[in-house]
This record gives sequence, C-alpha cells and structure tokens, in this order.
Amino acid sequence: MADGRSGSLIRMAGLALLWGSAFLWIKLALDSGLTPFQIAFVRSALGAAVLLVLARAARRRLPRDRGTWAHLGVAALFCNALPFLLFGIGERTVDSGLAGVLHATTPLWSALIGFAIGTERGTHPVRLVGLLLGFAGTLVILAPWETTGLLSGGSLALLGASASYAVGFAYMGSRLTGRGTDPLALSAAQLVAATALSAPAALAGSTTHLDVSLRAVLAVAVLGIFSTGFTFYLSYRLIADEGATSAATVGYLLPVVSVALGAIVLDEELGARVIAGAAVVLAGVAATRWRKRPPSPSPSSSSLREDTAVQMTAGRNGSA
Repeated sequence: MADGRSGSLIRMAGLALLWGSAFLWIKLALDSGLTPFQIAFVRSALGAAVLLVLARAARRRLPRDRGTWAHLGVAALFCNALPFLLFGIGERTVDSGLAGVLHATTPLWSALIGFAIGTERGTHPVRLVGLLLGFAGTLVILAPWETTGLLSGGSLALLGASASYAVGFAYMGSRLTGRGTDPLALSAAQLVAATALSAPAALAGSTTHLDVSLRAVLAVAVLGIFSTGFTFYLSYRLIADEGATSAATVGYLLPVVSVALGAIVLDEELGARVIAGAAVVLAGVAATRWRKRPPSPSPSSSSLREDTAVQMTAGRNGSA
C-alpha cells in the first residue's frame, strides 16, 4: 500500500514538473529565435511521435472512421494548435511564471461555458461563488485600473489560450467521449491532427534563413517530447492508478511550478499582487469543482468516468 502510494506521489510530482515547466521551455525557445508558429508545430509533431510510439507499444489502433477524425480535427484546433500558438504569442511579452498563473483559469472558463450551454443547471451556490472569485482574482492579477497593471495583448492571448482549452474540452465531452476508441490512441490521433493544422503557418513563416541556437532546439525538444508527449502518458497512468480526482489535483501545482522555475531559471518576479491574485484564482477553481459526494458508483460507471477524464486530459497534452 505504501509503495503504491509513494509511486503515485512520484508520478504526480513528475507530472506537475513536466506540465508546469512547459511555460519555461516556451519562453526559452522564443528567446532563442523560434517563432510561436514554429514552436506550436514542432511541439505537436514531437508530442504526436511520442504518443504514436506508446500507442503502438500498447497495441492500440488509431481511429479509422472519418467522423471521428473530423471531431478530432476540431478538438485538435481548440485543445492543441490554437492554444499552443497563443501561449507562444503571449509569452513574447509576458513572463513564463505569469503564463502558468493565467493558465490556471481554464477550469473557470469551462464552468462559464457550462453555464452558457446549459450543462451546469442547478449548480450549487458554492460553485457560482467560486466562478466569481476566480475571475475576481484574475482582475487582481491584471489590475487594468493601474498604470503598472499587467493587462496587455500578451496576457489576453494567454487568457485566450485557456478559454480555447475550455471550448475544446466541452466539444470533446459531447462529441468524442464514448466513441469506443482507446484514449491513448485517440490522443495520439489528436496530436497528429494538431500537427497537420500547425504545419502550413509554420512552413509559411520559415521562408527566410533559419538561424536557431542549440538552446532553442533543446527547449522545443523537451517541450514536445516530455512536456507534451510524456505528460499525457503520466496522466494516463495516474488516472488508471489513483482516479481522475488525483490527476486533476496536479492542476493546482502548475502555477507553483511555473512561478518557481521562472524565478529560479529566468530571474522573474511576479510581485505580491500577482501572488495574492493567483491564490484567489486557485481558491475559485477549487470552489468551482465542488460537488456533493455521490453514491458509491458501480465498477462500470467508475471506469467510464475515468476513460472520459483520460480523453479530456488528452486535450491538455502539456497544458500550455
């Protein structure tokens, strides 16, 4: 029992580190000469390669029907290609630590979309308060009323990336869940689609001579292979061993990791207001996830929920 729990804790720590470090690798790749389009394309391609190898090793077959691939194309746009690009655009002018903090608003956008499309009917007041609290924390961080506030085109791009994830998760929940395809194979196929979507813009922006440093190559390689591809694998294992709730807990660690790495590696400073706002955002996110304890589920319904959670995690793949 103790060994199993320690193993899960190690995977959670590893997942938080790989997931949260994505913002650092994006910043390093940008500072070393790569464009947001190039980063989005290479990241998707390397992540897809990792997942394809893992799916083949596990003897999982990619989907064959056109309908599933059409849905995967939409999911790849909102959960991979678009947010990957927006995070690169945002981090051109915004610190990596703040990027991780703003990414933590994704569950808030998911809750807001749920209210808009009617999937959050009869929501408990605690969750409504959490939604208001979370966005209030975001306002504290950006402080648009102050001349020293952080509201800018870059920060709006980062918020757009988080909102894009939420749109993608809602689409995946309604169109891809329960289609009978293995989650690992589905995720590999989704990143293949994201690679195809990212390729034209990346190639169009590479008409001039590309002078990329070794640091840029290493940064984007770690981002694609580890912070995108292997991040999903660890999520998959964690959900299988501990359930979706434990895997979701990792999300609270991402801003901590991004802020810590930004301060240690890049000497970034966020300030007391941003840290306080981040704490309010995380408190709001925790409240939006509050639910009454349900009756003990049957083994089949528990398995279905965990498969759904794996598919939703597939959209995050790196979560930045």
